[in-house]
Amino acid sequence: MAKKALKIRVRPERSRRVDKAEVEKRVKKIWPILEKTYPHAKSALNFRNPFQMLIATILSAQCTDARINMVTKVVFEKYKSAADWAKADLKQIESDIKSTGFYHNKAVSIKNASKAIIERFDGRVPDTMEELVTLPGVGRKTANVVLGSAFGKPAIACDTHVIRLSRRLGLSPNSDPVKLEFDLAEILPERIWTVFSHALILHGRRYCRARKPDCRNCPISKYCPAANNSDLW
Repeated sequence: MAKKALKIRVRPERSRRVDKAEVEKRVKKIWPILEKTYPHAKSALNFRNPFQMLIATILSAQCTDARINMVTKVVFEKYKSAADWAKADLKQIESDIKSTGFYHNKAVSIKNASKAIIERFDGRVPDTMEELVTLPGVGRKTANVVLGSAFGKPAIACDTHVIRLSRRLGLSPNSDPVKLEFDLAEILPERIWTVFSHALILHGRRYCRARKPDCRNCPISKYCPAANNSDLW
């Protein structure tokens, strides 16, 4: 007896282009709502200066903000400057940050970035994208977090929440963080770059979750092309 063929659900291909004018209109509708819903949107990472923000962001890869804040509360008391991290034993740094995951690579990045800051930037974290991305372990995503949160400069940080929500809201078809960053930069007013990123992150955690978004209670669902449409999740 022949086996019954399995039905395979194929998700439709998304358009690789968006109508810029249409997307800008959508942003004008959703931004006032997001701004009202998250009036104090900011980074969830705890820091007291740009260097701490840099370290916390490097540590945050593939780890929760809550865990990072637990770890940095301790390590920021132990390592107070770039010089402290630069001269520390690599194995000791690994031990101190082990619970954040991928601790070897993170320890190497932190130690080498600290050395570079001392040797090339007189012990201060640079405040431009061009200089930040020259530091070991620092890409555009990390640089944008530091620029936006620590230096107050317009910056679009594309984490997993921002990527997911941007696609669902039809703001961009790109899941590559760098491509998405440039897409969003074209449609968002520069003055809201940083806070818009933070608001999307908060919204992704509260309503627009990865597996089961709460479209029913989402305050911007009526402007979302993917609302109640699992094929677009």
